[in-house]
Amino acid sequence: MATGTPADRTDHQAADDEVRAFVDAVPGATRRRDAETLLTMFGRITGKPARLWYSSIIGFGQYHYKYESGREGDAGAAGFSPRKASMSIYFPDGLGAYTEELARLGPHKAALSCLYVTNLDKVDLDVLEQMVTTSYRAVTAGEYFGHRARESEGGRADPHRPE
Repeated sequence: MATGTPADRTDHQAADDEVRAFVDAVPGATRRRDAETLLTMFGRITGKPARLWYSSIIGFGQYHYKYESGREGDAGAAGFSPRKASMSIYFPDGLGAYTEELARLGPHKAALSCLYVTNLDKVDLDVLEQMVTTSYRAVTAGEYFGHRARESEGGRADPHRPE
């Protein structure tokens, strides 16, 4: 029940305001438009509100990770960051299982668990939505835990079987 006044605002409203201010400040019309598109898409996929992580990552949901090394922490279960050179889209389960989707996606660059897209108008948003949905479900179900992204086959029990 947020009224918009600082004394009455909920944590949810404060998070919404923080994300909104961040997106509004993204330089460049294309990057800002793409951030708005992903904000809507990720909210629809996850059903979770956006939250700003590490001052520049817009995350949805949350998961706890713990590596064999003992390092552990919390992070957004799905997220993206509008960077200067491209939009960074994060896949905590790694991109290993998404080779077929990546081939159909359109122009992009990929690292172990990060997809870089310079313009969402040039990629197949249905393919991207499928990838984010699969990843989010895997991460929140804990199906890949115990592995780093480089060791992961991604978010599928059988990475060669489409969901």
